[in-house]
Amino acid sequence: MDPKSRSVDPAAQQMLSLACEQGLQTAWDRYDDMQPQCGFGELGICCSVCYMGPCRIDPFGEGASVGICGADAHLIVARNMARAVAAGAAAHSDHGREVVEVLQMVAEKGGASGYQISDPAKLRRLAVEWGIVVDGRPEKDIIGDLAREMRSQFGSQDGPLRPTFRAPKRQKEQWEAIGIMPRGIDREIVELMHRTHHGVESDPIALLRASMRVALADGWGGSMIATDVSDVLFGGPQAIRSRANLGVLEEKKVNLLVHGHEPVLSEIIVRVSRDPEMLAAARDAGAEGINIAGICCTANEILMRQGMPVAGNYLHQELALLTGAVDLMVVDVQCVLPSLPQIAACRHTRVVSTSAKARIPGAEAVEFDPKNPFITAREIVKRAIDAYKRRDPARVNIPKESMELVAGFTTENLPTYMGGRFRSSYRPLNDAIAAGRIRGVVGIVGCNTTRFVQDEHHLALVRRLIAQDVLVVKTGCSAIASAKAGFMHPRTALEHVGPGLREVCETVGIPPVIHMGSCVDNSRILTACIAMVTEGGIGGDLSELPVAAVAPEAMSEKAITIGLYAVASGVFTVFMPIPKVAGSSVVRTYLEQDVEKETGGKFLFTNDVEVAAQGVMEHLAKKRKSLKLSPMLYESGAPAGDNAASRPAVAFEEPKGVTALGCGETQRRSQSRPPVE
Repeated sequence: MDPKSRSVDPAAQQMLSLACEQGLQTAWDRYDDMQPQCGFGELGICCSVCYMGPCRIDPFGEGASVGICGADAHLIVARNMARAVAAGAAAHSDHGREVVEVLQMVAEKGGASGYQISDPAKLRRLAVEWGIVVDGRPEKDIIGDLAREMRSQFGSQDGPLRPTFRAPKRQKEQWEAIGIMPRGIDREIVELMHRTHHGVESDPIALLRASMRVALADGWGGSMIATDVSDVLFGGPQAIRSRANLGVLEEKKVNLLVHGHEPVLSEIIVRVSRDPEMLAAARDAGAEGINIAGICCTANEILMRQGMPVAGNYLHQELALLTGAVDLMVVDVQCVLPSLPQIAACRHTRVVSTSAKARIPGAEAVEFDPKNPFITAREIVKRAIDAYKRRDPARVNIPKESMELVAGFTTENLPTYMGGRFRSSYRPLNDAIAAGRIRGVVGIVGCNTTRFVQDEHHLALVRRLIAQDVLVVKTGCSAIASAKAGFMHPRTALEHVGPGLREVCETVGIPPVIHMGSCVDNSRILTACIAMVTEGGIGGDLSELPVAAVAPEAMSEKAITIGLYAVASGVFTVFMPIPKVAGSSVVRTYLEQDVEKETGGKFLFTNDVEVAAQGVMEHLAKKRKSLKLSPMLYESGAPAGDNAASRPAVAFEEPKGVTALGCGETQRRSQSRPPVE
């Protein structure tokens, strides 16, 4: 086994070699065991929705052309995709429901709930936006009304969903015209699942449109609500420094990793880990302190708001346990490998599952009760300290790799960093695009998959795009990939940046790759695009902006849902690997061509990163030309790829109000301090 064929990350390569030496299986080994994978399944032409099957359509025309019920390849592919979209939307939207329920609890119990309102200004802004009277009313009444209004979006029958009011007028008109304006989050998911049942919807295009409506209910409903409420409860992020990769684990401290997606427990664990009683217990156990770090999107949640270090992205979860330095990993929902208890059993590590929706055989179950969050959090931290006592120093193998990063950018604070305290707006960004310093903005999101070398596509795209003056915004595991590689720190990232984008980044002191949060925070990218449209000068709706989206290493059903709501919102979207739609020319033609006439967006499906990069560049050029924007200032002298690295790196100025105290102790900028000028 050549570890370089599995990951570009040196820390991951070290752990993969260790796993091989010790005979331990990881996700990559299980992927190898599955080869060759079912070719029919790859094309999406297997159907198992009824008990007459499963049926599969022969793509070569030598076998069956329809299933037992008469469904052809086009219907089967569309139906399979629809079910994946429904599952992906359910995952993100259920996350939104969880945080709204906590908000409701704060309204009823106040501080006794264990939670509090950390961003009262955003609470009031949201209340006004949602039509709630604010002036002269107690805060608890405002919170209660907002929580009830948000909860109603899940069960609403008529719609439209309230957050869709944020969309540009033309976008909403397009949605209404083809019948994809979402009504209620749960209603859309249930209806789509009904349509995919045996003997219901038989028109593949109708199924794809219904899938877009569900995707919009996620992106402009559940996910957007989740981000807004998390900001209200835990604080709107501000620019903050931290570190990423397995090197953030500390040999002489209790290492507790949080993994999953919902911040309602992880935020409390961070607070409990700073409690003097817990720190004293850790010292009594022989440790120098408690180090909280994260994996996957829970990592991004506590990074954005607390500055806690990030141990890695999706495919790092097993590798982190292999270091022998993790004392406890606490997990909730989504993207958690069922294999974790088996890996942990080869070390001293404890794996604790906390969600009643996500039991894991072999893990310790400590069900999280949001009504008593500190009880759960203290129990988990105590178990981590107890596990530290059993750690074998001889089996600790922490890779040295860790990289500085700057995170914490949002729709609300990005204008301040771009324009300064007294001219905070999206005008500087729009002007830089119009003047040809920045070619456009590309959102790169999503996970890792064992089908590609870990992080390779994420990083290849970033290198190509920023070298050609494209500003990149990131969320989720893709953001962690860039953080590990140094693209989220101005000092290291600017070595690879084109001259126009470099001028902007040097002037305002931001990295060329912007971290905007967890995967549910893709809604921040949508609202930032809305703000660019509102500012004016570079397009009247999202489909006219010189922007694009890419999922370079997609893994889960959530990924196709996210991609579909981007397309439905008017955004050109590259999806890799090719989803399971290749068995239907009707489905591919609609999603890669015809849908653009209806929403302004479309997909590019490919497995080739060069094709992906070229597709994005051609799309940005097309949008710039149609808007009659200025030519790129440095087009003739723009650097190509890593040739940009020959220029001297710019000196890095720390953002005002950000203090780094070391891994696991990075202070979050005080909410009371003024924005960066």
